[in-house]
Amino acid sequence: MGRSQELEGLNTLPELFDASSAKYAGSEALREFDRAGNRWVSHTYAEVAERVLAWRRAYAALGLKRGERVAMLLPNGTDHVYADLAALANGLIPVPLHAIDTPGASAFIMADSGARILVTNKLQRWTQIRATGTELPGLEHVVVTTEAPEADDAASPRIWGAEALLAMGAGYSGELPAGPAPEDLAGIVYTSGTTGRPKGVMLTHANFVANVKDTLECVSPRAGEVFLSFLPLSHTFERMAGYYLALATGCTIAYNRSVLLLAEDLKTIRPQVIISVPRVYERIHARVQEKLKKSSPSARRLFGEAVRVGWADFCEKNGIRPEADAHRWWDGLIRAFLLPRVRETLAQQFGGRLRVAISGGAAVNPKVARTFCGLGLPIIQGYGMTETSPIIAGNNLELNHPDTVGHPFQHVEVRLGEGDEIEVRGPSVMKGYWGRPEDTAAAFTPDGWLKTGDIGEWTPEGMLRIKGRIKEIIVTSTGEKIPPADLESAIETDPLFAQTWVVGENRPYLGLVCVLEKNEWAALCAEEGLDPEDPASLSAARAKSSVLKRAKTAAGDFPHYALPRAVVLTQEPWTIESGLITPTLKLKRRKLAERFAEDVARIYATHG
Repeated sequence: MGRSQELEGLNTLPELFDASSAKYAGSEALREFDRAGNRWVSHTYAEVAERVLAWRRAYAALGLKRGERVAMLLPNGTDHVYADLAALANGLIPVPLHAIDTPGASAFIMADSGARILVTNKLQRWTQIRATGTELPGLEHVVVTTEAPEADDAASPRIWGAEALLAMGAGYSGELPAGPAPEDLAGIVYTSGTTGRPKGVMLTHANFVANVKDTLECVSPRAGEVFLSFLPLSHTFERMAGYYLALATGCTIAYNRSVLLLAEDLKTIRPQVIISVPRVYERIHARVQEKLKKSSPSARRLFGEAVRVGWADFCEKNGIRPEADAHRWWDGLIRAFLLPRVRETLAQQFGGRLRVAISGGAAVNPKVARTFCGLGLPIIQGYGMTETSPIIAGNNLELNHPDTVGHPFQHVEVRLGEGDEIEVRGPSVMKGYWGRPEDTAAAFTPDGWLKTGDIGEWTPEGMLRIKGRIKEIIVTSTGEKIPPADLESAIETDPLFAQTWVVGENRPYLGLVCVLEKNEWAALCAEEGLDPEDPASLSAARAKSSVLKRAKTAAGDFPHYALPRAVVLTQEPWTIESGLITPTLKLKRRKLAERFAEDVARIYATHG
């Protein structure tokens, strides 16, 4: 079904782009919003190739040698693509930094990787990194893409404006470095570090290209289709699927202006393909549910009927066993008159043209999947990790079981090891961790399979189902085992809950610590006769009771033992800056445990 045969004989990322720039020279490659001109600006494949060549000359003029590291602290956009593709073509190694990470974390990665050059969009980012006092002996150049800092030849490192650097590079008359070999590194991507200092995952050109080709056999975008890019390019999922794959297949990448403007950009750009994490779908689902709450009972009932009929049709198409009440005598009327109208309403939330909605990073909540799939926007779930470039398995448009992550990719082998841990072998598996041979050895089994740290099981159809993280599975004192991420995802389908963290290891029952959404909290306080601005309201028994009831309702499909029985309320968001979440928005559970130690101890002491 895929387009991987079009990439036959191409073995490095520059080769993929060069082939596309030749084949699709006049087609639109990149689109971004020009804030100065207040308009969207497009760039063809030929124009991108010309700009990449200018960056290549500039890198060469600086004397950067093959294998040296280029740190990139940039938002999603054309400058990131130019700097990255040029580095790859010159045999340099990109080190993507999280654009929303702390200066200390960026400084650590730059020091650990030994970066010789930093490319960033604002001089302030560099001054904040420098202010951490971290030793960066290898750093010689800092390039700023959106500003023109004053030149100082004596500064160390030397600061360049991008245009000044490119003008200098235009005078370079030497030969450009030869392209990379497939086994050369195409990136050192640092893991999020939920439990400690991040490790640099070494990914080769062969790793990325293998994953691009395998992804095309699972989900095949058509040349000219538009991707909307909003996940950070420091996220390997977006880097491979939303960037390398998109350009390898002649598609257009349009860059979201900001996450706050995502809903508006979806309607403006009208993408055919999006790469996302579950939280985005869950937020849209929560907005739909919020609107339904304000509708009449009959409108809510009709919406539910449309989802039920659409879901039954989806199950039949994908060979999923139907539910007991899947079919009723009036389904034909709903299918003919109601379902198309409800589907169109949801489709317009994404711009009306969405054909492929890929989700990764975590499991999509079943309620959300049922609604989207039932209403004609089938979310295609995949599974992977940075260490596998990143996708290991995936559903597709022809066979989609939302409670699984699909079949393993064509060239990826998967087995279940000790404790049903998912183990992986194949051409997309990393070379190892940068400068950490002991960690690299520990990541593999004696016979060479990568240990993922995830627990899995096979369905009768040979599809992979993820049951949780080995280190995150909560085992209560009664012996029950609960994957907290799934429960947290379910609770967050209620718009009251902005962020949630489930606790209960070695405890008799589960507790819930949650950040409440401001407007929803105010509405709840109005119902309970409380002042939302008074911190004491967060400790009020009737507020906790009401919040807990809503959490249990949202997680109603979970068994009784997997529902929280006590709650801690807060309105202070968990941020990257506070160290409570990673740049990819995953919970740092150990840090949360430290932050809320007294609160958690109190709820168990109170409830006994």
